[in-house]
Amino acid sequence: MTWTLIRLELARSREFPQGSAAHGYLLRVPLDGHSIADPQALLAHPERAEVLRIWPDEPDQRGYLAQRGNRWIFSYAPGEADDEPVFHLETHPLRLGEYVTITERDGKPHAFRITECETLAEA
Repeated sequence: MTWTLIRLELARSREFPQGSAAHGYLLRVPLDGHSIADPQALLAHPERAEVLRIWPDEPDQRGYLAQRGNRWIFSYAPGEADDEPVFHLETHPLRLGEYVTITERDGKPHAFRITECETLAEA
């Protein structure tokens, strides 16, 4: 298991035909040997699994990655009202160039491209 810092940037869409580096997330996540999120490491060290939401004209928002039942979420406050589901994190490798789908606050799924992956030193 390796803790990794991942940058996600908004992928191409109707609204952003070239994608948008200004819309994104920084995610610190434990990955197994296949670059898939490691739920056991997350349970052992939930405080390390941080997320930073970066959006133009909005303050950056700090939260965390968590599992609720069978789904992975980004959460920013107690309760479920602000949760952003992240699809197939339990099976999808998190590697440079791959895509991740997140349901944003508008209730619509948006694709994000992994543009950076940095292995972090173990604490």
